[in-house]
Amino acid sequence: MKTVQKILFVCTGNSCRSQMAEGLMKHIAGNSFDIYSAGSDPTRLHPNAITVMKELNIDISHHTSDSIDCYMKMDIDIVITVCDNAKQVCPVFPGSVQRIHWSIKDPFDGWNEDSKQLMNFRETRQNIKTSILEFLNDWEES
Repeated sequence: MKTVQKILFVCTGNSCRSQMAEGLMKHIAGNSFDIYSAGSDPTRLHPNAITVMKELNIDISHHTSDSIDCYMKMDIDIVITVCDNAKQVCPVFPGSVQRIHWSIKDPFDGWNEDSKQLMNFRETRQNIKTSILEFLNDWEES
């Protein structure tokens, strides 16, 4: 019996992109994977990320901003970096870990809960969703 693959999404702050990726993947893929997110330099969850995910009825408000170090001994199968900086500093995980990189533009422009920034977050959310759908399509074909 094949075990469920563990996917870790990584960005720098674990405040926007990786958090949205975790929420979207859980929503789209259901129980097909165990899904987590972390940051190379974690901060906190951005309120605009929560807002744009709620627009899709996905609640990430309970997510925490975690360090990559928390996942080093969890037998992660797939690490997906969603920002260029995280790709450069992401440590090597033990075992045979598949590394994937998606260069997703950072919507972050300060910590304000500013409705003017929501368009950037929606665009980022859509780019992540597109990448997830492509990943899942490739996964099913392999």
